[in-house]
Parts: sequence; C-alpha cells; structure tokens
Amino acid sequence: MAKRNPSALKAHRQNIKHRENNRQYRSQLRTGLKAIRAAIDGGDLDAARAALKTAQSLVDRMAAKGIIHKNTAGRYKSRLGAKLTPQATA
Repeated sequence: MAKRNPSALKAHRQNIKHRENNRQYRSQLRTGLKAIRAAIDGGDLDAARAALKTAQSLVDRMAAKGIIHKNTAGRYKSRLGAKLTPQATA
C-alpha cells in the first residue's frame, strides 16, 4: 500500500468540509425559493414581495460564494420578479 501524501490528506479533509457546507447552503437556497413560490401560488402578494427581497439576497450570497453560477442567480431573480410583476397586454 502506498504512503499517503499529507497535503492530499488535508485537501481531502477540506473537500469533505466544503461539500457539507455547500450542501447546507444549497438546501437553504431551495427552502427560500420554495417559500416565495408558495407565496406566489397562494396569491399572497405582500408576503411574496417580502419573500422576494430575502430570496434575492440569498441568491446573491450563494452566487458570491460560488454555490451557484452568477447566471443561474440572475435567472432565478428574473423569473421570480417576472412572476410578481403583472405583464401589460397590448
């Protein structure tokens, strides 16, 4: 059996910690997005607007941390905002 490189062992330990933290962040993000979607579907626009502010902040934080891609963050925010903004019909 080959002897393990100490730096490889440390990198493995760090990967395990980072993966667990990222899992928690992704779970938090999904929960926040679910809350705003539920408020929108329920027709409670005041609660949905309040949830939108917190969800946008959460999405921005996840993008800054590298949990999600910045374009994914923009897409989430755009779609959620579009659901809350009534479209003008021509």
